[in-house]
Amino acid sequence: MAMSDPASLLVVPLLMIAAALASRTTARWVAVPVVVFELVLGVVAGPDALGWVDRTPFLAQLSQFGVLLLFFVAGSEIDAASLRGRTGRRAWLGWAISICVGVGVGFVAEPGFGALIIGICLASTALGTLLPILRDAGDLGTPFGSAVGAVGTVGEFGPIIAISVFLGTRSPGMSTVVLVVFAVIALAAILHAQRRPHHRLHRIVESTLHTSGQFAVRCVLGVLAVLVFLALQLGVDMLLGAFTAGIVWRLLMRDADESTRRSVEAKVDALAFGFLVPVFFVYTGVKFDLRALLDAPLAFTVIPLIAVALLLIRGVPSMLAAPDGASRRERAAVGLMGATALPIIVVATDIGVEHHAITSTEAAVFVGAGVLSVLVFPIVATAVRNR
Repeated sequence: MAMSDPASLLVVPLLMIAAALASRTTARWVAVPVVVFELVLGVVAGPDALGWVDRTPFLAQLSQFGVLLLFFVAGSEIDAASLRGRTGRRAWLGWAISICVGVGVGFVAEPGFGALIIGICLASTALGTLLPILRDAGDLGTPFGSAVGAVGTVGEFGPIIAISVFLGTRSPGMSTVVLVVFAVIALAAILHAQRRPHHRLHRIVESTLHTSGQFAVRCVLGVLAVLVFLALQLGVDMLLGAFTAGIVWRLLMRDADESTRRSVEAKVDALAFGFLVPVFFVYTGVKFDLRALLDAPLAFTVIPLIAVALLLIRGVPSMLAAPDGASRRERAAVGLMGATALPIIVVATDIGVEHHAITSTEAAVFVGAGVLSVLVFPIVATAVRNR
C-alpha cells in the first residue's frame, strides 16, 4: 500500500465525523444535507488542496461498495405504487423530455459521443442523495416524498439504462439484448420474492437479530453480491444490479413483523449511512479534479451555468410529477429536488474521459455543477416549501 494510505485511513473517518457534526450544528439556522459537508471536506482534504487524503485503490474500493449500498437502499425504499398511475407516467414523461433536450444541447456543445454523455448528465437525478434528505425531513411516504421518489427513481433508472445501452463496450443492439436478458432474470427474481411467502427466512432473521450471526445483514450483502455479479457478467452497469437487489430485498421482507423490518432497516442504514456511503461522498470530493479547473479559471464560470441547465432541463420537466393539487411552491420544490444530480454525472463523465469523448476539464465542470446542485437545490427546495 502507498505511504499515504495510513494518513488517509485516519483522515477520512475524521472527515465523516466532522461532516455529521457540521450538519447538526448548521441545522439551527438552515438544514444543510450532511452529504454537502462530506463532498466539500473531501475536496478540501484531497490531493489538489490540502493533500491530506490521496486517491488510493483501497479508498476507491470502499467508495464503490458505498455507491452500491446507496443504490441498494434506493431500491429498497421505492414504493412501486409511486411508479404507477399519474405520478409514474408523469415522472417518465418528464425524464423523456429531459433526455431529449439534454442530448440536443449536447450535440450543440459536443457533437458525437460526447453529446450522449452530456445528455445523460443533464437528465439525471440523484435519488440516492435525496433519500437521506427526505428521510431526515420525515417526507418519505408523504405525497411530496412519493413524487420526489418517482422522479428520482426514473432519473437514476433511465440514465443507468442509457449508460448500459449506449456507453458500454458492446454495440447498442447487442447491449439492448443483454439488458433484456438481465431484465428477464431480475423480473423472475422479483416475482419469486413477491409471490412466495418467506416465513422461514423471517424466522432466521428474527432469531439472529441480536446475535453475532446477523443473518439479515449477511443476506442483504448476499442478494446485493449476486445481482451485482450477474450485472457485471452480462456487461450491464453494476448500479442497476444494486438497485434491483434493493427491490428484491424489500419484497422478501414485506410480510415480516414490523418490528423486525425496522430492526433490519436500522442495521442496513448503520452499515450504509454510517460507514460506506459517507466514504463514497468524501472520496467523490477527493477525486474532484480541482487542478483542471484551476488551470482553466474560466471553467469556474461555466459551473453555475451547467447548474442552471440542470434546473431547466431536468428540474422543470420534473414538476410534472408533483402531487395532484400541489401548490406552486411544492411544484417548485419537486423541480429543485429533481434537478439535484451527482452520482450519475460522476459515472457518465468518467466513461466520457476514458473514451476521450470529453476532456478532464469538461468532466470537472459537470461534476462541479453536480456538487453545486447537491449543495444548493435541496436547501432551496426545503426553504421554498416551508416558507
